Amino acid sequence: MIELYESQRAMRNMRRAAMQRGVVAVLDVGTSKTACLVLRFDGTERLAEAEGIGTMAGQAGFRVIGAATTRSRGVRRGEIETMAETERAIRTAVQAAQKMAGIRVDHVIACFSGAGPRSYGLAGSVELEGQTVSEQDVSRVLSACDVPDFGEGREVLHAQPVNFALDHRTGLSDPRGQIGNTLSTDMHMLTVDAAAVQNLAYCVKRCDLELAGLASSAYVSGIAALVEDEQELGAACIDLGGGAAGVSIFLKKHMIYADSVAIGGDHVTSDISMALQVPQATAERIKTFYGGVVATGMDDREMIEIGGDTGDYEHDRRSVSRAELIGIMRPRVEEILEEVRARLDAAGFEHLPSQQIVLTGGGSQIPGLDGLASKILGQQVRLGRPLRVHGLPQAATGAGFASAVGLSLFAANPQDEWWDFEIPVDRYPARSLRRAVKWFKDNW
Repeated sequence: MIELYESQRAMRNMRRAAMQRGVVAVLDVGTSKTACLVLRFDGTERLAEAEGIGTMAGQAGFRVIGAATTRSRGVRRGEIETMAETERAIRTAVQAAQKMAGIRVDHVIACFSGAGPRSYGLAGSVELEGQTVSEQDVSRVLSACDVPDFGEGREVLHAQPVNFALDHRTGLSDPRGQIGNTLSTDMHMLTVDAAAVQNLAYCVKRCDLELAGLASSAYVSGIAALVEDEQELGAACIDLGGGAAGVSIFLKKHMIYADSVAIGGDHVTSDISMALQVPQATAERIKTFYGGVVATGMDDREMIEIGGDTGDYEHDRRSVSRAELIGIMRPRVEEILEEVRARLDAAGFEHLPSQQIVLTGGGSQIPGLDGLASKILGQQVRLGRPLRVHGLPQAATGAGFASAVGLSLFAANPQDEWWDFEIPVDRYPARSLRRAVKWFKDNW
């Protein structure tokens, strides 16, 4: 765990070095597509100092100078299944984005879904020695958090202080310089399956790239798709991807919960493929052009030609009504939303002051989905597109690019994480930090 802490610090330092050079790439390794954006930073000194999140896209201090996307291969349910194919997809996307940008990129910040995320809420408290809160006091209170025993084969992906309290005043985002006697903090920690992280790190390394940061897709989608008020007052972001649906809850501009449901848009495509006995590619096309989840009387009459290439003329000339197609798609979409509902209930979402739910990701584009979601999730639901960022091509402004755009914002303005502070070595939580994770030393 100490090595893990060091590995995250090393990545953070690498990110700073990349930003000094002024160019970094962000990579969204998804189940259905791999997207790469190349960012150019201006005013890097100001950005290196800037901490916290919530700067709107216009002031984010970067512009997109290259963008590319390619079909993902070798990724299943948000996790790498075939290393060589994933490596080829990453190379293709990065090289195309570099070509558009006209510049070589060495550092990438990557995000992924899947990997069985688990959220923990930790609390810690210390007595202040010198009345005024210093950087060391913040480090002490973070190290005083009692880290749970999250089991073998898991790694900490995010560990963010989401709230500070000084004596009786709570809700402080930065207590440094203030006066008090007792400093307490609440920290949100997200752990993921270590193997999934190691596979992605190894894959990026095989592409001759340096990994300068990792993030959860559910988290970065929330950064991109939720407006500032929603992040502040409380909202859930549901990122409906191809292989998994990410769920994240934000409050006071911090993520306080994240989870993932291992079913996504690809499962809907598979259902269509099996029910209509057509290839996956044809099923995907039918879903994209004619799909929906709410049938009206007109849909019985609207016939969809199912082209085929089996060579059997009669078989290839079939058609189905749109109502039948909706009948195939709706049960699977309902299943995904029911699973999301279970995750939100487990997180205690109904106790938050605001009950806004935002749907994003490629799967959110199914017509009628917002209406069905508000029935199943029982809240106000809206469709979220990612924030506009400078230089983003028109083709990359849709909901399917929420993770990639959010990752750009995360790269420009990362939130404070546990490893940004010098944790005193003698203060490492003894019980949990003894189990060293040595993969960073092995891989780097």
